[in-house]
Amino acid sequence: MTARAGASRRASALGVPGAPRARVLRACVLAAAMLAAGVLDSPVARAEPVCVDLAGGAVQRYEVEVAATPAARAQGLMFRRDLAPGAGMLFDFGRDEIARMWMKNTFIPLDMVFAARDGTVRSIVRNARPRSLDTISSRVPVRAVLEVNGGEAERTGLAPGDRLRHPVFGTRCDN
Repeated sequence: MTARAGASRRASALGVPGAPRARVLRACVLAAAMLAAGVLDSPVARAEPVCVDLAGGAVQRYEVEVAATPAARAQGLMFRRDLAPGAGMLFDFGRDEIARMWMKNTFIPLDMVFAARDGTVRSIVRNARPRSLDTISSRVPVRAVLEVNGGEAERTGLAPGDRLRHPVFGTRCDN
């Protein structure tokens, strides 16, 4: 075996056939640096409050991760084994569109709350089945989808017509 063949075999073990190991390592370091600098989209999001004004005057507050980038929306809550009570994820599409979701690689049942541009709840899918490949649709254009633990909508009485408050909808929990 020649040195070149050995380098090629090591690069293949890294999953990059024919690429020298140093070049693969440099590419990995560059990608990590770009992620750290915020140049690349990261699916990790910080927690922000979302308040739901329920019929009858009650307010339910959730601490959610906001999925506002394509990478964050693609990742969603996949691969999570649990979701803390009062936690969730808000998918911001940036414009009104018919939302289509699925539960592939999502291991926990979720309630999906589809909300219009002004935060009004248009529809709710309760207890979406984990790991299902079935398409879940808002059926009407929405600005965002709030995902919370399965059963949460029933527990709180959350229903179409209720209103979400968050900057995505031009409001905040404190107003």
